[in-house]
Amino acid sequence: MKAVVFHAIGDIRLEDVPEPRLQQPTDAIVRLTASAICGTDLHMIRGTLTGMKPGTILGHEGVGIVEACGSAVTNFAPGDRVLLLSTIACGYCSYCRAGYYSQCDNANPNGKSTAFFGGPESSGAIDGMQAELVRVPFANVGMLRLPEEVGDDQAILLSDIFPTGYFGADLADIHAGHTVAVFGCGPVGQFAIASAYHFGAGRVLAVDTVPDRLEMARAQGAEIIDFNAVDPVERIREFTGGIGVDRAIDAVGVDAEAPHGGPRAAAEAGRLDERLAEVRSIAPETHPDRGNWVPGDAPSEALEWAVDALAKAGRLSIIGVYPETARRFPIGQAMMKNLTVKAGNCNHRKYAPRLLEMVRAGVFEPTAILSEIEPLTGAIEAYKAFDQRQPGWLKVELVPAA
Repeated sequence: MKAVVFHAIGDIRLEDVPEPRLQQPTDAIVRLTASAICGTDLHMIRGTLTGMKPGTILGHEGVGIVEACGSAVTNFAPGDRVLLLSTIACGYCSYCRAGYYSQCDNANPNGKSTAFFGGPESSGAIDGMQAELVRVPFANVGMLRLPEEVGDDQAILLSDIFPTGYFGADLADIHAGHTVAVFGCGPVGQFAIASAYHFGAGRVLAVDTVPDRLEMARAQGAEIIDFNAVDPVERIREFTGGIGVDRAIDAVGVDAEAPHGGPRAAAEAGRLDERLAEVRSIAPETHPDRGNWVPGDAPSEALEWAVDALAKAGRLSIIGVYPETARRFPIGQAMMKNLTVKAGNCNHRKYAPRLLEMVRAGVFEPTAILSEIEPLTGAIEAYKAFDQRQPGWLKVELVPAA
């Protein structure tokens, strides 16, 4: 079968690989009808999320048709159309039973930590979904049956990014009337904006610099802030009467970029050596000379801005991806402001069922985020366009050959 395979930082290839087989009674084999490219995939290819095992199939978002089930998967049958959840969970350990599916004790063969498809060895090195077929461990928990009313284009966004954005808004504890800042208007940030409004936010301030992402945020009703045109923290204070926001969501993560224009650029230029040292400590092996897969130049920027922009006694929600090698956080300022900080990997199994029902009922229409649909055979070029943030390349769905 065809699959997108990781070989090394900066080196991914579309290759023919063996088809997966059932290995455990809790497995299922699913033929993919749609998969997607996520910003987390870029972290691994750029080298800011380290520890990838060469030969691992990438991708953690999928929709498909069940082809085979292990003997313990009794809630599905071949022919069922299913949504595949990004993180893998057993469903019976104490963490799963408490709703912390991303902290499952049993799903990761390499330790008691988060397991997800297409990730590094620390998360199990479990082959992912940018392929024609995928083996789904603990399929009785990690798959959801799709109703006829929900199409593949809608469902693929429920595999990871919609639940993650919703999770971010939930962690932020948004109440009616709150003013919320969302840092990062990529796919997860867009769903965080939509979810903030769903939870009752009175205002959402959206910070980014990519024009089409800012325009999409504006279309949702957010007040946009281009950090290459204005000082984002000063603009947030201006918009809030000097108080700051009640809630902030970091939907950027480790590949944040420093301003290269506007009033903040000069100050950031003076921190260049400091920032480069931070990047090297997180991502010791990168290949920006190849023209693609260039990591962000300010890994802790979004965290610093979010803490600075929050009002006293505010709350910070962190859903952008940070590797364990990231060590920098403005803890003193957070303490002096009495901030509450919540962070984590999304517990997809907790949120996806309710979001699936919302989409089925027409409460949310997620496909506005989906900007490109490409064949799996064009995955490498699609990756490059997404990596370079080319206009229109916000979220890419990959469709295997019929």
